[in-house]
Amino acid sequence: MLDQTQLAELLIKVAVAASLSSIAMRFSRFQRMILRNERTLQERLNLALILSLLFGASAGVRILSHVAAYNAVDLAFEGAIIGGAIGGYVSGLLTGIFVSLPDMFTGHYMSLPLFAAAGLIGGLIHDLAPRREDIWQFSPFVDLNLYRLIRQISRLNRNAIHRRVVELAAFNVACNALVLVAEMLRWGVQLLKFHFGVFGLFEGKLLLNPWVFLISATTTLFAVTLPIRVWASFRNERQLELQYANLIEARLAALTNQINPHFLFNTLNSIGTLVRINPESARDMIYRLSKILRRLLRKPESFSPLREEIQFMDDYLAIEIVRFGEKLRFRKQIDPETLDWPIPSMILQPIVENSIKHGLASKIDGGTVSIKTWLDEGKLNILIEDDGVGIEESKLDQLFESGIGVSNVNERLRVLFGPRYRMAIESRPGEGTQTTIEIPDREEMASIASGETFDQALRAASKPASTPRI
Repeated sequence: MLDQTQLAELLIKVAVAASLSSIAMRFSRFQRMILRNERTLQERLNLALILSLLFGASAGVRILSHVAAYNAVDLAFEGAIIGGAIGGYVSGLLTGIFVSLPDMFTGHYMSLPLFAAAGLIGGLIHDLAPRREDIWQFSPFVDLNLYRLIRQISRLNRNAIHRRVVELAAFNVACNALVLVAEMLRWGVQLLKFHFGVFGLFEGKLLLNPWVFLISATTTLFAVTLPIRVWASFRNERQLELQYANLIEARLAALTNQINPHFLFNTLNSIGTLVRINPESARDMIYRLSKILRRLLRKPESFSPLREEIQFMDDYLAIEIVRFGEKLRFRKQIDPETLDWPIPSMILQPIVENSIKHGLASKIDGGTVSIKTWLDEGKLNILIEDDGVGIEESKLDQLFESGIGVSNVNERLRVLFGPRYRMAIESRPGEGTQTTIEIPDREEMASIASGETFDQALRAASKPASTPRI
């Protein structure tokens, strides 16, 4: 078995992996690259270059020192796997080739094909990730991953949350197995005793000891996963900062853009006219306007029951109906089971305002705005529809970027729910526009906060962005 010096070397190897991962974070370019899940070819080349400098330098230190105590600092092999896992086959292959150069100069010519193969194995790990960001969930705890996989499969639960746990557990088990395969390749090259061989911490009879191989493979696994988890922690911190900034910006934009100033001025003008000809209607408009302003000026909440949002729309549309007269009609079809469902505050009004302003205002005979809600597979669906002039196809494609009200609603949904929501807009010129919003089911929303209460989950909800569907 291993003596104390050899065990110390393995511990040093893991410590060096942590140090190199920290050094990598000094490069601002590297920080920008690891924050992305998709990279251009140039970015993959840059990633391979940075990792090659770091892990190739570790091999150089081992070679130039000529001291056996420095053997454990050599992480060239592990660096090739990391390059492939993060950047894919191109980064892995190039990192493997570059980090093998110090060994090549010392006559270990088998290092080039071995490290290149390690980089390709890392690329396979990258491709196996169910989602691109899942590579940052790479865990070295084989026993825990196997336990989760077996436990969730045995439940035979088709719930989306359990499927996700199974996905991640299966991915991690596969990653652990691939690192084991890479280590077997390294030991195989050493055992076959090629003339020019490769460098290894162990030699002789130790290479035939399965326990030594198992300890070495475990150390390699931790040396690979530790830098990835350190960089994942940095990614999480940056994403939380970005999401918090986006949430604050979206809330401020929501309050700024909810009620168009023209609506307020037109309402006051209408009240001024009604005071003389119909005081009772003027009083009703003042009451409804005060309720709207009270709602907007109070402390903003992320979520409110659908019931409150519908009541708000009643007040808003009652004022608009007075202004537009019989040209504007309002129809509701609300499933009673949806009334207590929490939804992001003030997401209905901007869409309804767009329907009136762009869909119905220019029609001579006006039209109807409809709001319909229903539950489908535990998810809340909201449909806002008008029979106005519609939207041209060329403008529809840019609506999420150029339309203030629509982009604001979509941004708030994106910040709150990430990929869990759906917002779709369909329109035909001359026939009208339909906007559908799908809010995640309660269990998915609660899962955001990992077991907290539903109300707490609503306040904590914040995940990576999704692309809206049009």
